[in-house]
Amino acid sequence: MNDPRFACTYDYAIVRVVPRVERGEFINAGVILSCASRRFLQARIELDEARALALDPALDLPSIRATLAAIPLICEGGKAAGALGQLPLRERFHWLVAPRSASIQTSQVHTGRCDDLEAALTHLLERMVRPPR
Repeated sequence: MNDPRFACTYDYAIVRVVPRVERGEFINAGVILSCASRRFLQARIELDEARALALDPALDLPSIRATLAAIPLICEGGKAAGALGQLPLRERFHWLVAPRSASIQTSQVHTGRCDDLEAALTHLLERMVRPPR
């Protein structure tokens, strides 16, 4: 559906793994996309563990995996996401993209426009997270 009457504006941020915060090196590991008008908040995570380990061979992968796995749960909301899952959709998005100095960070928030949010999320994952072919 490419009819501009049905397009919506969305916000997104790239999820980054920063193995050694003091070095500032990171790899992109996922995308969080939010569209308040369509009550849409989803994240897709694809961590390339070999690339992360290339930045820090001593990286605590189990901890990184667990933290990344929580992001889609928080997006979905509900009891499985704990107290954060009880927040309204927009507040969950803002909490997820808040600046922090930790091994999991997000980019600045960017804005886009589309008529298919799932396709936009897939496109961003392909373009920003997956290694070039």
